[in-house]
Amino acid sequence: MEFVVFISGKVSHPLTIDPSVWIFDERKVDLNTYFDLPKDEEDELTKYTKAISKQWDKEITEGSEPPKPTNGNVIKYKRQELENGTFGMAFLPFIKNAQPDEDVSEVIVETHDGKNETFSLEMAKQFILQFSHVGKPLKEDGPVHILFGDGSNRNNPIKNVKQFTIK
Repeated sequence: MEFVVFISGKVSHPLTIDPSVWIFDERKVDLNTYFDLPKDEEDELTKYTKAISKQWDKEITEGSEPPKPTNGNVIKYKRQELENGTFGMAFLPFIKNAQPDEDVSEVIVETHDGKNETFSLEMAKQFILQFSHVGKPLKEDGPVHILFGDGSNRNNPIKNVKQFTIK
């Protein structure tokens, strides 16, 4: 079984995605807490722009601050978090990067066990792709599990995902 996921169909840029590298991606979310936190209506770009603007304003008015020395405890904590965490990644950035055609309305999820499920494009934009459980990649029934944006299928995610076909 391949440990990659494909996005194809009516897109400008078909994608091959390797979820094994997402552990180092800053966009990953902790699935132990993600569905319990209140959701902001702002998108990621707006949040990022506001944070950068705030930092820029601070540095202009107060001057920049040299980096603070850290000790090994921070590194140990981050390592323990990665080794024991259960993480996912939002599917929306991948849909945007694939650049679906204007007339696209649905996404077909194909699994390694031959099942196909069809979802609206709007619902697929809310997917969270789980790629690890307790610090381990999903080798048995992965490479990713699909969790709905509202967490309603947390206990029964779509497993063995092989491909997304955008129609």
